[in-house]
Amino acid sequence: MEPQAPSPENTVDPRTLQRVLAAYREPRLARSVVELVITLIPFGLFWFLTWASVNAGYWLGLLLAVPAAGFLVRLFMIQHDCGHGSFFPSRRVNDWVGRALGVLTLTPYDLWRHTHALHHAYSGNLDRGRVGSIDTLSVRAYQDLPRAQRLRYRLYRHPLVLFGLGPIYLFMLSNRVPVGFMRAGWMPWLSTMGTNAAIVLLVTVMISMVGLGTFLVVHLPIAVLAGAIGVWLFYVQHQFENTRWAHDDEWTFHETALYGSSYYDLPAPLRWFTANIGVHHVHHLASRIPFYRLPEVLQDHPRLREIGRITLRQSLGCVRLALWDEERRRLVSFERQNMVKSPLSA
Repeated sequence: MEPQAPSPENTVDPRTLQRVLAAYREPRLARSVVELVITLIPFGLFWFLTWASVNAGYWLGLLLAVPAAGFLVRLFMIQHDCGHGSFFPSRRVNDWVGRALGVLTLTPYDLWRHTHALHHAYSGNLDRGRVGSIDTLSVRAYQDLPRAQRLRYRLYRHPLVLFGLGPIYLFMLSNRVPVGFMRAGWMPWLSTMGTNAAIVLLVTVMISMVGLGTFLVVHLPIAVLAGAIGVWLFYVQHQFENTRWAHDDEWTFHETALYGSSYYDLPAPLRWFTANIGVHHVHHLASRIPFYRLPEVLQDHPRLREIGRITLRQSLGCVRLALWDEERRRLVSFERQNMVKSPLSA
């Protein structure tokens, strides 16, 4: 019997890799400006085309809303890089571009940057508050809950809630007030209310130009679709079968960053619209790398293509995963969670 080749997990040390990846952190100003321009202008163009097509027929306008939503998703990814300080060489430019884009993405930039930093700091830790993340329970924790709380968790993890109602609540309502940070000082309020004021000003101008009904018919489908896509991407990046979750005493940042985040191997057009966010295992280990340099990392370090890799087709199966099985060290569905019984529920 021939010996098996070592798996990527046995040949890639996360700490060593993080030091190697520091060489890719430097953003390129000209490239960043071009990426912003080729995303912002087409978004405006498709928004205008969607509006212009409303009179020709609603369904044509709805069809044009799809690429408009795609460009809005890409604007959010640029805002995301600004939040990590990786898109422009200047921290100040990153922050002000991020704040401006937050008006379009309905996201208070400074508050989001804070919560997203917490997500990066504690992703995959079962014992830390999952601010900025999707709640995930272990099998035993779920089984030990009262029946009403188990039902509540099942509803929360239902696809119609996660990818339908959830994005609407997040971007339309939750982002309008500093939920969870009401007593955390002035920053959450300034970020949220400043963004709200800018949104009201922009929306008022747009409504004065096209009318309230037309504005809602055009922009709501774009915003809702973009929000659903964004939440789906965020979900798949950490909610896959062979991800990594651990309690505080076993959890380590480097291991969980690399092996608890997926490499979502999308077709080329989708990679472009999502700004390479699918290379999420590299991003979590070295978040200061600009999105347009992530393909360089995969080209120079091909072993990373096999760590946490899931295809578009495989990702559809992630929808059913909802609980962390601590014994088998993988995410499982509600149906399979009965294979592990809590001593308290026996």
